[in-house]
Amino acid sequence: MSLDLAGLSLGPELTDVMQRLTQVGAELQRLIARNGIDGDLGASAGTNAGGDGQKALDVLADEAFMAALRDSAVAYYASEEQDDILTYGDGSLALAIDPLDGSSNIDVNVSIGTIFSIYPKAETAEASFLRPGSEQLAAGYMIFGPQCSLIATFGQGVLQWVLDPNTGRFERLADLPPMAPETSEFAINASNKRHWPAPIQAFIDHLIAGADGPRGRNFNMRWIASLVAETHRILKRGGVFLYPGDSRRGYERGRLRHLYECAPIAFVVTQAGGAATDGYHPILDAIPDSLHARTPFVFGTAPKVRRIARYHDHPEEAALIPDEELHR
Repeated sequence: MSLDLAGLSLGPELTDVMQRLTQVGAELQRLIARNGIDGDLGASAGTNAGGDGQKALDVLADEAFMAALRDSAVAYYASEEQDDILTYGDGSLALAIDPLDGSSNIDVNVSIGTIFSIYPKAETAEASFLRPGSEQLAAGYMIFGPQCSLIATFGQGVLQWVLDPNTGRFERLADLPPMAPETSEFAINASNKRHWPAPIQAFIDHLIAGADGPRGRNFNMRWIASLVAETHRILKRGGVFLYPGDSRRGYERGRLRHLYECAPIAFVVTQAGGAATDGYHPILDAIPDSLHARTPFVFGTAPKVRRIARYHDHPEEAALIPDEELHR
């Protein structure tokens, strides 16, 4: 057994799927640590179903998860790297996965990861995935960095494990506490500012103005270009992440995929006491219209996410709302 699940009542099928996911995760961590020795994991390997460039590790990771889950309780397998849903058998579960998130960072030794989402199987393959994220049974990610960690929720808080490199086993740590309500960090790719919608521009302008602006305090910007790394930092110390839609062709709905990235991260974040929206409406209430649908994505400390939603109505007033009014 590669994952310590002592004390959890997940049922045999979900337990088995989690064990298989982490077995692949442990192997991926080993491969990543040997990048350049066994081969170039960052080498170009074509494009995926969404038109994004694939790296060799994207393909290797997808193939490894497909193989590991083929004879499990997963009836339907949907991957960011695949055009269509794969049907495996008559199991009770449907799994959506981004096998390797943040692949642009493979060559520069920055944390990358795997994001997964598990639903109960519905009447059809598509219906199993094109549904509200609030219907997820489990979601989480494995982050491959200085430590290999598993962060997951089964709907009752957020659990964490760390891979012990000596044993190859994911050891359970204390559950994550609720997210810090007030922090000074925000994450956004500021190079795209000229393309953002006005509410997002106003929100960021007020943060950058710091102590001299309407918010009356200084803030720090972070941008890693790895969703799992951004999420991990925000879960650990608070903050907010923004990937809005913008005016560029192909970016009207942002670039993050609802099913494979946003819904599972939203489930984890909300279970940690945070919030996740498209800038205004909750991500977990939305239903994607296709497997590879994209959505604007804002998540993090709940008061900050609520403030951003207010910016869509009255930007100048939103900046002046007292913090305590947003703690509801």
